Amino acid sequence: MIEIANSYQCSPALWRDRVDPAFLRELRRVVADTVLPEAEAIDRQDVYPVHIVKTMARHGYTSLTLPRQWGGSAAPYGHCAAVFEEASYGSAAVGISLITILQAQTLINQFGADSLKAAVLPEFVQGLITAYALTEANHGSDIRSLDTKAQRSASGWTLNGRKSFITSGSAAEAYIVLAETDHGVSTFFVRRDMPGVSTFNGPTSGTFGLRNGPHVDLILDGVVLPDDHLIGMEGKGVRQAVTTLDFSRTMAGAISLGIARAAFDNALAYAAGREAFDQKVLGFQGIQWYFADLATQIDAARLLVYEACVALDEHREIARYASEAKLAASQVATRAAEQAIQICGAYGVTEHAPFGRYLRDAKAYEIAGGSSEILKNTIGKQLLAFAANHLSGPKKT
Repeated sequence: MIEIANSYQCSPALWRDRVDPAFLRELRRVVADTVLPEAEAIDRQDVYPVHIVKTMARHGYTSLTLPRQWGGSAAPYGHCAAVFEEASYGSAAVGISLITILQAQTLINQFGADSLKAAVLPEFVQGLITAYALTEANHGSDIRSLDTKAQRSASGWTLNGRKSFITSGSAAEAYIVLAETDHGVSTFFVRRDMPGVSTFNGPTSGTFGLRNGPHVDLILDGVVLPDDHLIGMEGKGVRQAVTTLDFSRTMAGAISLGIARAAFDNALAYAAGREAFDQKVLGFQGIQWYFADLATQIDAARLLVYEACVALDEHREIARYASEAKLAASQVATRAAEQAIQICGAYGVTEHAPFGRYLRDAKAYEIAGGSSEILKNTIGKQLLAFAANHLSGPKKT
């Protein structure tokens, strides 16, 4: 069988580049050198890949879309998606680690005070690791009312409460926290080393996929924040969260693309090299049909994800295309992992093979970052709005 690294080197010949080839060549070199060799260990040990994330930050990959004044590259979102796709080809756990960084910088860049931007955004270029603390045990995905409270103080704000199931929380150096104020749910920037901040591993901290460290609970016990650590307007936290998720869901789709391509490429390499009944496995028409269906579905999902990036660049129909991109890509990733296992037979279900990791990661991302059902609801709302504005229904006679 062709080794995983070789499959990755062959991958560009199979899947069309969607951004600058020179950018992709360097990106793929970094992934091959730093991500691929550590992928199995990250998953097996369930650890946050701090060294890899810091390395990618030094190459500018964690600050691509930030304005140049804060040290970013002001790059189109397609380049950002390429980072998520290529990194997740190696390890989806690395992709999920990068996405919580993108969420934090998007919130601060879009809504933060100038003083907060100047203090925090340049740190992302140096490798600042962040997590997004939305969820609470009593509320789950419903963030319209929260038990975590923020009260105005003489110096700014005081936070008290507990957030649960925080992705990337085990290594985060700062958190974006949603808390309820007198005017509704609001968003705050909290550093890990502030007095009153602590974390622990709750009863549901471990997951079977996207394993980048335990999903910690965050305790906020009288945490005092400066006034400018309120991000945007008080009471607008839910709207800010929705906007941020629209951005990160497109990148979530790119993570799923990386998983799908990795499953496809490695199954193809196996089928092309394995002999059964006096011919290569790839010579069987039924196996070719598996690959034909998957190639078509992966190509379609890639087109949709990169179209969603254009929508981000142009600030148009972002919610629709982001939801469609994540929905399509997450489903095809699971399908690709399942069929890759089937194609590879007994080898596919061994612990030595990477396909079990692909399947666990792919399935987890049909739920994480917005479940398929939530995405369908969002797309449905877009269609309802279109119908209300453009379709008058049958005319009365």
